[in-house]
Amino acid sequence: MAQLELRDLTKRYGDHTAVDDLSFVVQPGVVTGFLGPNGAGKSTTMRMILGLDRPTAGRATINGKPFPDHRAPLHEALGQVIGKVAQPRQAQLFKRAQQLWPDAVERRDFLEQD
Repeated sequence: MAQLELRDLTKRYGDHTAVDDLSFVVQPGVVTGFLGPNGAGKSTTMRMILGLDRPTAGRATINGKPFPDHRAPLHEALGQVIGKVAQPRQAQLFKRAQQLWPDAVERRDFLEQD
């Protein structure tokens, strides 16, 4: 499952500091809220996590590398988390089938396809 880590993340626009030296780690399986008043830097932080804005300083990583550096970022970085929450029944079925037939079952057989 994905781990999100921000280290010393800072974003400045000229003389205005939108995000100032932000550091935290979100461990896999932890539900986390991102709260603050208007102008606190929530959207700017999310844009930096997703690689849409470049930090002035610091680094944001998911599973040890920046979001845009993942080969398939939505699947590799976020898909595991979304799939775990959105499809608990399929995950249970997969685990049970894998116990019964360990060499014959693949996870994709139990995930809903669009």
